[in-house]
Amino acid sequence: MVQALSQVISRGHQLIGEVLRPGDLAIDLTAGNGYDTLMLAERVGADGSVLAFDLQPQAIDQTAARLQRAGVRVHRLDEPVVSLPRGVSLVQTSHAELGNWNLVAPRVIIANLGYLPGGDKTLVTRPDSTLAALQTGCEILASGGRIVIVVYTGHPGGQDEAKAVEQFFAELDEREFEVVSVKVANRPRAPFLLVAGKLG
Repeated sequence: MVQALSQVISRGHQLIGEVLRPGDLAIDLTAGNGYDTLMLAERVGADGSVLAFDLQPQAIDQTAARLQRAGVRVHRLDEPVVSLPRGVSLVQTSHAELGNWNLVAPRVIIANLGYLPGGDKTLVTRPDSTLAALQTGCEILASGGRIVIVVYTGHPGGQDEAKAVEQFFAELDEREFEVVSVKVANRPRAPFLLVAGKLG
């Protein structure tokens, strides 16, 4: 069966798979229901580390349960640590706090912007916190690494966040980053994909 061209999440996972290796560090800025976090954990393997953020206790609990069912080692952290343990570390806080973790050279940073599927649709990602996380992400990303963002625009505030994130990616220095956008040209409200690859 041919996959729909508009499956931007799958396309994002494909682009992640091209660079993420066993033993790497990866970051999920929006744990949500844990699908992306689990995908990252499977790719970095038992010797790798994943750090996943979410503000909502429901998201952290659902992600932990999904990971545990898959046999992934799960840690719940309340504050930054000197070095991350192997497995997945879950943190119930805003992804804007990424800069407090003093992490070095994650290979991949991923996010699905918007609201928690099945959760409170009034609790959404916002431009200020998202841009703070992306700024830090660009600074710490490993050479050859990728930031992969799926942007949803159909919720209140979604269009504003989409414009802010698109502008952020468009203004990245072309000497340091290559940026790709994947959109459904005839469905302007469809989710779209932004990917920034760090050169070098």
